[in-house]
Amino acid sequence: QVQLVESGGGLVQPGGSLRLSCAASRSIFSIAIMGWYRQAPGKQRDLVASITSGGSTNTADSVKGRFTISRDNAKNTVYLQMNSLKPEDTAVYYCNAVVVFPWGNYWGQGTQVTVSS
Repeated sequence: QVQLVESGGGLVQPGGSLRLSCAASRSIFSIAIMGWYRQAPGKQRDLVASITSGGSTNTADSVKGRFTISRDNAKNTVYLQMNSLKPEDTAVYYCNAVVVFPWGNYWGQGTQVTVSS
């Protein structure tokens, strides 16, 4: 079992920055993949960025060059640094963790990000 708690969302103007944090209830050292997804009203939940236990990252084309995912194993925390935010980045952002053994797919409760002037 892994509990995930997101924080750092809020209201920001276009062009601004936010850093989201995802704190896990156990060591993330052995968690295979951790990621950030987002879901806008009326749309499906899409992958924003992910990072493996080895540090390999994958970033959606829509945010590449603006968003950066990182992990701090000592703090059991994954971050999403979001720069140059656009109104279309407005969504609920969810943290996700995939554990291979035993297999499990875990979600946080989500944090709202609103980009508006």
